[in-house]
Amino acid sequence: MTEPQRPLPPHLHHPSVHGLSRITTSLFISNGTAANNRLLLTSNNITTVINASVEVVNTFFGNIQYVRVPVTDTPSARLFDFFDPIADHIHGVEMRHGCTLLHCVAGVSRSAALCLAYLMKYHGMSLQDAHAWTKSCRPIIRPNNGFWEQLIQYEFKLFSNNSVQMINSSMGMIPDVYEKEAFLMIESIPL
Repeated sequence: MTEPQRPLPPHLHHPSVHGLSRITTSLFISNGTAANNRLLLTSNNITTVINASVEVVNTFFGNIQYVRVPVTDTPSARLFDFFDPIADHIHGVEMRHGCTLLHCVAGVSRSAALCLAYLMKYHGMSLQDAHAWTKSCRPIIRPNNGFWEQLIQYEFKLFSNNSVQMINSSMGMIPDVYEKEAFLMIESIPL
């Protein structure tokens, strides 16, 4: 793996699974509960909230723009169509010196997939590097396999090559970034 382009200065890199996880200087990921916490939003200067769910209802606070990505967290859900417009929107917020919070229900699958697409498009990161970086900032991310397949297609669209492939494992098809984890999980099962 190549050394990822770090979108966040090391002194600001503090992994979090509770509250907001800072991915770049202007992008955060969270769950739905944290996204409705006025103190968390204001203390992190959030100017745009992107809700990548059909389940979470946002509490609307003044001076914050809200965007909805109505997608379910199922492998058959079509998230690909949102990769470019949401990445462009996040970039636009950053150009206006604002901060974006991407959230879904748990801050694990949908919001993480949209974050990976943004990092590929606007930070020039490979999918593998974008995943490694985002996981270092929010260790619980785990896009579903359908989203992985769409991210792999998106990476090819952007760069004409792929850094991640879907592979067959004893657990079914998984992205190769989970190969070691799957092997260790199977090895730990008592016979």
